[in-house]
Amino acid sequence: MLDYLITSKTRLRLLIKFFSNPKNQGHLRGLADEFGESTNAIRKELNHLSEAGLLLKSAESNKIDYKANTQHPLFSNLHDLIQKYLGFDQLLATVLERMGDVDQVALVGDYARGLHTGKLKVQISGDEVNEEYLDRLSERIKELIDKEVEFQVTAEITHPDALFLYQKSS
Repeated sequence: MLDYLITSKTRLRLLIKFFSNPKNQGHLRGLADEFGESTNAIRKELNHLSEAGLLLKSAESNKIDYKANTQHPLFSNLHDLIQKYLGFDQLLATVLERMGDVDQVALVGDYARGLHTGKLKVQISGDEVNEEYLDRLSERIKELIDKEVEFQVTAEITHPDALFLYQKSS
């Protein structure tokens, strides 16, 4: 649905890249290679998003890195919108529904890095997590959000690119 509101595919991909996980960053050539698009198309959209204050630039040697401006008044709204567009809210609600004692739920892999590939890798930590339920849940979530989901139960989530969707309050 968001692709109907934002008609530029390049802009949408950049918003997903930077606003799905605020830790994500990139530079012009790297983004062009990652998206398989021309540097001119990427440059144009990066300039628009930077001029709007949504992206921050930082010069490093002979390249400029971009990342989401987490201080922008619209950051949290865009972050939530992108997460809903990607189906993370439905994924989280479904996982927490009958999982047992869940401590953390995090995305790792492509989606945590801002790549919209269609396959989610989800790590879950907690005591007595219902792994049998996870096996059945993959198909249900695929129907809900039209993405394949791979679950991994772990004692603790330590992946450096992890995008935490849920953390149990102490």
